[in-house]
Amino acid sequence: MKTFFTSSIVRFLARRLLYSLVVLLGVLIVAFSLVHLVPGDPVRIALGTRYSPDAYQTLRAASGLDRPIVEQFFGYVGSALTGDLGVSFRNGDPVTLTLLDRLPATLSLAVVGIVIALLISVPAGIWAALREGRISDAVVRISSQFGVSIPDFWMGLLLIALFASTLGWLPTSGYQALSDNPAGWLRHVILPGLTVGLVAGAIMTRYIRSALLDVASMGYVRTARSKGLPPWVVTLRHIVRNALIPVLTITGIQLATILGGVIVVEVVFAWPGIGRLVYTAVAARDYPLIQGAVLLIAVLFLLVNLVVDVLYAVVDPRIRLS
Repeated sequence: MKTFFTSSIVRFLARRLLYSLVVLLGVLIVAFSLVHLVPGDPVRIALGTRYSPDAYQTLRAASGLDRPIVEQFFGYVGSALTGDLGVSFRNGDPVTLTLLDRLPATLSLAVVGIVIALLISVPAGIWAALREGRISDAVVRISSQFGVSIPDFWMGLLLIALFASTLGWLPTSGYQALSDNPAGWLRHVILPGLTVGLVAGAIMTRYIRSALLDVASMGYVRTARSKGLPPWVVTLRHIVRNALIPVLTITGIQLATILGGVIVVEVVFAWPGIGRLVYTAVAARDYPLIQGAVLLIAVLFLLVNLVVDVLYAVVDPRIRLS
């Protein structure tokens, strides 16, 4: 039995990894194609006032843009497999090092944001589902609708006006590394993390409430209640546990979205994450940086989905065995 369980897990992970590799290849092809279809000459933009015909041809040849598109693509794929994502047109820095330098800021914002979202959505969603049709349920639904409707940049500006400008408790922008100054990191990450967490928490609250209500209407839940089990046992063991699949789904989606770069939030708070990096790269037509950022975002998204798939298999053995 143990051998069968282990082999089923291995087969499940192998299938998911294969799917992820196929998706990653598709993302690479689409990103490479779309970037080259965007109007504008990146070499001309990169040179700016330093433009001259000789400098233009030299930089174009050095970046490989003078080669055929097919040759450029296969050359880029071969380099990417070795970790070489090229050199930025804008500042001449290696793209891989630039992305790795921005990754800790994005990871810290994502972790803080999703933790805040879970702390809000899980108790609020359970509370609203257990009190369906009551005033408390209406309050949760209206509050979550407000959180979903308000733009994230407006939420960030409101938090800045309250906690930074009015109360003076927190800085309005900037970033400090966790390893350099934990207290400074915490002070700077609270406002952007709260902005991301409030919006994500509002979305997750609605999904969690809906998932719990769907499970609560099942026959086995009515049977458990008819047996005289305590309400908390029915809620935790039969309702919450069986609603974990949709909860894991929406949590993974929100985490992947944050990791993908909440561009507006990062711009509002001057947060040096991947989203803000993509924003500046698009404005500068920095092809290598755009391609590298898209590839990294796709890898992060696939990793989150892989973790969620594994958690599916842990929560529900039927998924693993299928």
